[in-house]
Amino acid sequence: MVSLVQNPALARALAEKGYETLTPVQTAVLQDNVGENDLLVSAQTGSGKTVAYGLAFASTLLGAEERFGHANEPLALIIAPTRELALQVQRELIWLYGPAGARIASCVGGMDVRREARALEMGAHIVVGTPGRLRDHLERGRLDISKLKVVVLDEADEMLDLGFKEDLELILDASPKERRTMLFSATLPREIVRLAKSYQHDAVRIDTIDQSQPHGDIEYRALRVAPNEIDLAVVNVLRFYDQPAALVFCSTRESVRRLHASLAGARLRGRGTVG
Repeated sequence: MVSLVQNPALARALAEKGYETLTPVQTAVLQDNVGENDLLVSAQTGSGKTVAYGLAFASTLLGAEERFGHANEPLALIIAPTRELALQVQRELIWLYGPAGARIASCVGGMDVRREARALEMGAHIVVGTPGRLRDHLERGRLDISKLKVVVLDEADEMLDLGFKEDLELILDASPKERRTMLFSATLPREIVRLAKSYQHDAVRIDTIDQSQPHGDIEYRALRVAPNEIDLAVVNVLRFYDQPAALVFCSTRESVRRLHASLAGARLRGRGTVG
């Protein structure tokens, strides 16, 4: 199935990474019916969607060429809801587009804005960022999106849930009308459908989610715990598995504060964040 990848540079990158077969979503975006159309894709985390849209827009960015020319204004913009996801996307695209000579810049909250501005000034073929930071660079004249050929909204449902609708609309309205627009989302609530209708044209709909199956790369386990023993149970689970990093989600700030105190008392250090 890797033979579906037409660009030799990307094919080499996949081979060097050990790819023998493509995931369902990666295969779907390379079918003949997709062509240069917009995409509205339902895909779960862990499905390989970053590589999927990287492969999908290769022909749009490179055409028949194997490598990029000199980097000036970005040709592709990928927007992600969080800094962590944006930086992960950047890392994935760096190895995928490395043999093609791509310059890939990131613009995310919490990072050095001056370093980002310098990277944009030096030129980039692909820019990955979070909505707020991208909007800031755009409004301050640091980010020129006049030459964009592709815009990707990664985890679009999460971005709307986090209140980025206005930022997304501003960026999309400022980008060229003839661009390709790709929306990747685990779910398609009404707001996503409305956004797609407003900013996409003749989009190919791809659904690779089997609602009866959980995420393929996640092992699920449920523990029954009395409400007054939850904090102790979390501490014991973290001690049992003894992993170098873990995410613990809480429903309220007070829960985060209380659990953080329990972890500190048990000498399990971490930072609590309400998402």
